[in-house]
Amino acid sequence: MSKSTISTFELFALFPDVETARTYLEGRLWPNGPTCPVCGLGERITARKGGFYRCNQCREDFTVRTGTIFERSHVPLHKWVYAMYLLVTARKGISSLQLSKEIGITQKSAWFVLHRLREACGGDLEKLQGIVEIDETYVGGLEKNKHEADKLKLGRGPVGKTAVLGMKERGKGGRVKGIKIDATDAQTIQDQIVQNVEIGSTLHTDEHLAYTGMGGLFFNHDTINHSQGEYVRDGVTTNSIESVFAVLKRGLIGVYHHASPKHLSRYVDEFAFRLNDGNVARHTMERLDSFVKAVAGKRLTYKALIA
Repeated sequence: MSKSTISTFELFALFPDVETARTYLEGRLWPNGPTCPVCGLGERITARKGGFYRCNQCREDFTVRTGTIFERSHVPLHKWVYAMYLLVTARKGISSLQLSKEIGITQKSAWFVLHRLREACGGDLEKLQGIVEIDETYVGGLEKNKHEADKLKLGRGPVGKTAVLGMKERGKGGRVKGIKIDATDAQTIQDQIVQNVEIGSTLHTDEHLAYTGMGGLFFNHDTINHSQGEYVRDGVTTNSIESVFAVLKRGLIGVYHHASPKHLSRYVDEFAFRLNDGNVARHTMERLDSFVKAVAGKRLTYKALIA
């Protein structure tokens, strides 16, 4: 096995069937033994057949799927593990059509599986710190490429697009956050910065008026003036977060082709997770372990997904 990664062939050898996948997931989600997802206790658990457990405290039956993104899914667990592997190793993501061919399920089921996995990618509460580069971008099709009936005819630029605010810690291994926002006004953007960046950090932004006033009591703030052709000045730059946007847009355009505003947050979470816990500098199994840890306590039903 490689010191940095494992191949698809090696992954199949590790998880050839449902039982090996179940054992792996239980070991990662329950390092101290089975824990009841209802009452949270693990002292009075009785093992039953087929991976089922009975909590004698609250009389509930459960499996490793209960209380996770796998709950009530008919997709076998070893196929879920392979889907997670594909999502963390594919730099720009994997389409539902491709996943359906890889694991032998319908495209509709693969689409649902991928959205459940993206649901697990979200919810990062850790705040960024140090030097944090911040910028915003717009995601959506060009007006000129739309059918005549779909054109808004309100001008060019961000018309008909969805805004995404990106933040990235400076330095090797710096974490990334991406948030879909409804507007790019000062109130919206500054609220997100306060929620996601540690007090005392240094912010690097462009000259957008929404960032005005961020320096002072809570943050240090340096700007770069893109309108004057300035992109780096004494270490002040937003090049790193713009590189993140480049990867995001290449994936959305080249792999997914389209992401509706309704689901865009999950796509952004997927790309942020892959750049953070799915960083290629980490061994593939470490990235997979991080993904498994993230699935607990998160559930997405099909009814909620298409509502």
